[in-house]
Amino acid sequence: MSLLALATLGRGLVDPGEPVVRADDDGLLRGRAAFETLRVYGGRPFRLEAHLDRLAASSESIGLPPVERQGLEDLTVLVLGRAPEGDTVLRLVWTGGPVGGLPTGLALLSDIPGWIEEVRLRGARAVSLLGVRAAVPWLLPGVKSTSYAVNMAAEAEARRQGAEEAIFVDADDIVLEGTVTNIWWRTGKTLYTPSLELGILAGVTRATLLELAPSCGYAVEEDAYALEDVLAADEAFTSSSVREVMPLVQIDGRSLGRGPAADMLQGALRGLAATL
Repeated sequence: MSLLALATLGRGLVDPGEPVVRADDDGLLRGRAAFETLRVYGGRPFRLEAHLDRLAASSESIGLPPVERQGLEDLTVLVLGRAPEGDTVLRLVWTGGPVGGLPTGLALLSDIPGWIEEVRLRGARAVSLLGVRAAVPWLLPGVKSTSYAVNMAAEAEARRQGAEEAIFVDADDIVLEGTVTNIWWRTGKTLYTPSLELGILAGVTRATLLELAPSCGYAVEEDAYALEDVLAADEAFTSSSVREVMPLVQIDGRSLGRGPAADMLQGALRGLAATL
């Protein structure tokens, strides 16, 4: 993604190539920072309030200073003023700052990666990889932090195996989540997705699909499910703010059907975004 605009608390808009984080910021040195990424539809951020709520919750779990919500909203307005036509990506970052110093708040505006629509047309390939179930508080269940090295390493392994997505499973082959996505699958008229009780991220798009599913004619069940359940499904897909609803056509080399639910929910999501 190309950085289009950047703003920081205390300084406002700055040149995207200018340094804005101190070398001794805890976010840089120890990964003690939280962030949110959301899609901006034609200059309108989708469910910004929900993302700010999750950012505040993540920051509290990490032990960061309270999020300056109004300040981040103001930064959002500044960077959106530099947005081109069409959709973009907004990222909000809240760091611990240097020891004894002030926290850092950032708003970054980027373009949408070009590969997303290309892959959506043909469907994404995924591999399952061993992940860690965040079953205790110090594993930060449901927290979106900048300590993302494991997720990025998993994405790199997926690409090495010729896939676009990695799906984490625990040691018992229970499906958890993707590196930056939630996972869904359909059997008949029922959609299935892992429960938040497994310590996975409470995706904002996931919550939106839970709302939209009944109007699309689907029931939804949330629980702990084995990978084999996904492989035996009629179709599978992932959800995230930037990638939206992404059909999966292969997991671990096994082909999956391309069904109607993913396309229907993608259309419903876009329809909802158009009403903002």
